[in-house]
Amino acid sequence: MNISRRASLAGGATLLLPATLRAQDAFPNRQMRIVVAFGPGGAADLLGRLVAERLSATLGQPVVVENRPGAGGNIGTQAVLQAEPDGHTILLHSQGYAANRFLFDRLPYDPDKDVTPVAMLAEMPNIMVVSPAMPVTDVAGFIAMAKQRGTPVTYGSIGVGTSMHIAGALFAKATGLDMAHVPYRETAQVNNDVLAGRVDVVFQTYSAALGLVQGGRMKPLAVTGDDRAAATPEVPTLRQAGVDLSTVAWFGLFVPSSVPSPRVAKLQAEVIAAVQDPAVAQRIVGAGAVPRPLDGAAFGGFIASETQRLGTVVGNTGMRAD
Repeated sequence: MNISRRASLAGGATLLLPATLRAQDAFPNRQMRIVVAFGPGGAADLLGRLVAERLSATLGQPVVVENRPGAGGNIGTQAVLQAEPDGHTILLHSQGYAANRFLFDRLPYDPDKDVTPVAMLAEMPNIMVVSPAMPVTDVAGFIAMAKQRGTPVTYGSIGVGTSMHIAGALFAKATGLDMAHVPYRETAQVNNDVLAGRVDVVFQTYSAALGLVQGGRMKPLAVTGDDRAAATPEVPTLRQAGVDLSTVAWFGLFVPSSVPSPRVAKLQAEVIAAVQDPAVAQRIVGAGAVPRPLDGAAFGGFIASETQRLGTVVGNTGMRAD
């Protein structure tokens, strides 16, 4: 091969290599999706939209939220795993991600191998609410009413493994009440049935009940966290109300495990920056949540500990997928 031809080929390779690298580094290069594994109107949906708004501004691409509720978050998880694993489709899930392996006989994916944690977003307490028409004013009165009634108390949730389901099952265990779980697909459905008296109580995520509580349309009995919530300081914690129980919801982002690690790292950095942004953090706190930005490694460790804890919770309460 003559020198001029070798030079020509080398020059061509030099031109091709940067183009390939530029194509790989051009992320994101189109619209992105955050698939929320629950319906609209709940805490997960709220957090997804806050993060999507911030990422749209910082990444220079539109980030849309798509609600895919059902099967304790498994439907949303499958939707993300079936998408192109290029980082443009992100899953927003809650502690059901850690609990579902114990609740379902078989999962359509391997939570340890098929999914990579990107970042944790926040924690949020639940709030125990009933219809204003229910003739009780506190947790003790609710327990007494339930024991006198002679039929199971019904509690709603937006699906198996959700914080609402877990809180209800733990409350039943702690109080010895006979309680029946009634799963719904969306927050509005369960709220409407509580208001109408078709279901007795819901341990709703705080943000999804706050407006109804403040408007007098739901009667709050207790919050499930360690501390009273700033927006409703008159509402005691469950422990203050005499029930030895504390539990909160948590939320985070995930991608398929085959997404290239540089893209995962970029998403992680952008998401953590979003949650730490004072304007975003203020809105998270205003919704009754606590920002908890953890990177993928720390979030993975947190999930491992939660998996152990929730396995014990499922075993002790007898929770199962309905």
